[in-house]
Amino acid sequence: MLFGFVILVVADAVVLFSKNNLMARRKAADKFSNSDENEIQISIQNTSQLALNLEIIDEIPEQFQKRDFSLYLQLASKESSLKTYQLVPKRRGEYVFGNLNVYASSKIGFIQKRYQFANEQTVKVYPSFIQMKKYDFLAHSKKLTEFGFKKIRRIGHTLEFEQIKDYVVGDDVRTINWKATAKHRNLMVNQYQDEKSQPIYNLIDKGRVMKMPFEGLSLLDYAINSTLAFSNVAIKKNDKVGLMDFADQIGRILPAQNKKTHLNSISEHLYNIETNYLVSDYSKLYTYVKRKINQRSLLMLFTNFEHLDAMRKQLPYLKAMSKKHMLVVIFFENTELERLHHIDSESIRDVYEKTIAGTFIYDKQLMVEELRNNGIQSILTKPKDLSINTINKYLEIKAKGIL
Repeated sequence: MLFGFVILVVADAVVLFSKNNLMARRKAADKFSNSDENEIQISIQNTSQLALNLEIIDEIPEQFQKRDFSLYLQLASKESSLKTYQLVPKRRGEYVFGNLNVYASSKIGFIQKRYQFANEQTVKVYPSFIQMKKYDFLAHSKKLTEFGFKKIRRIGHTLEFEQIKDYVVGDDVRTINWKATAKHRNLMVNQYQDEKSQPIYNLIDKGRVMKMPFEGLSLLDYAINSTLAFSNVAIKKNDKVGLMDFADQIGRILPAQNKKTHLNSISEHLYNIETNYLVSDYSKLYTYVKRKINQRSLLMLFTNFEHLDAMRKQLPYLKAMSKKHMLVVIFFENTELERLHHIDSESIRDVYEKTIAGTFIYDKQLMVEELRNNGIQSILTKPKDLSINTINKYLEIKAKGIL
């Protein structure tokens, strides 16, 4: 039996190492979308005369911490195949792929031959451009209710005149153009459209409160992904979009523009934003806004408050900014506390935890009420719903013509 085993091993080695060739290559995009599934392709070709069992071990970037990644397939002689897998990055930055390793064995399977292909590649992970494309059509679509958007009742009229048209039942009688009516001997009304080229600034808090993670992604990254998607819609609506990040100091600033190429500048700016774990200084934010943003603008402030006292501490600066601009404060629900608040209590400890969780949840609602009472608009949202709620608020403001 030992002799027969040795013969099989030798035969397997001779067959496997005699003129057996493989060709393999990894194909990945130069840019990955943060928090989305990004596809990687591995093309492999068996150029030998032998059917092979293959184990593929790709040296994926260390950020994913996958130590047991492997793919398996069988290839007949002269056959080629394409294997795909997905990676979901959770942080922006550079990701380095290493070599592509393929272990081949024959049907006997006692020995494996290793093939190593030098296929090193550096990929940059950018804010979620997949999410941006997902909401891109909303800049043109009028069927917003099909995608979770509420109907918006227009109040008042914007200043952008579009055309004079025939009156139909349901038109506002206050828009009747009496001169055109007399000329055509038929009721005619003025039609208006949303104002264009209005300045909008995304103010991103990169202080330590934005480092809190939810489902593997920090609040800062949720805000960055939402900013890119929202900015794309606003530019498509012909508004000017600017950007500023701040913490204890004011960071980089992008002036508001509506050029098509401006979205690339926004994406590059967002790529480099990182939290510095310091407390954000709202007094410096207010001073900058007062000095540099002279025209009335829509300010979308991405931040977070976990305590009512923390919000009240910054309230004087928020009120001061809202006097001259339309300020929308965007902050987050704590989904972990929501889950804790709705579980069944089985012990005294569970009751204490539910009570504390309920207190924090109630504080968030009090923040919304207090901001509203001070004339400040707000969005309290789950992190995963941030983009759609931000775009919805923007479209609501545009429809009401209150900017």
